[in-house]
Amino acid sequence: MLNKVILIGRLVADPQLRYTQSGIAVTNFTLAVDRPFVSQGGEREADFIDIVTWRKLAEVCANHLGKGRLVAVEGRLQIRSYDDQNGIRRKAAEIVADNVRFLDRAHDTGSDESADGPPEPEFDDIPF
Repeated sequence: MLNKVILIGRLVADPQLRYTQSGIAVTNFTLAVDRPFVSQGGEREADFIDIVTWRKLAEVCANHLGKGRLVAVEGRLQIRSYDDQNGIRRKAAEIVADNVRFLDRAHDTGSDESADGPPEPEFDDIPF
């Protein structure tokens, strides 16, 4: 069996970091991924895909990513069910990321740190 997804897109908002009751970090963010074609009106459309990261990767994403950042996400598709506030059974599709690679530099935050400052962390060696 194989369940592998690779996406490249931009964050639509800053990641949201929280911790489970047992203290495990989890971060959620949404990625806008362009479709490979244009609509009949000639406009490019995008899909908005929910991403979940866990543990150290969650903390790294929360600390270094922000709205508009271009990233590549590698992970697996997960479909989960839940009951909404009206008791109706719903399903949610999301990508559980195993690897997130930053594809651009952080936007200028107004600090005096130059573009040649310390590099952002590499994530290939982060234990999951």
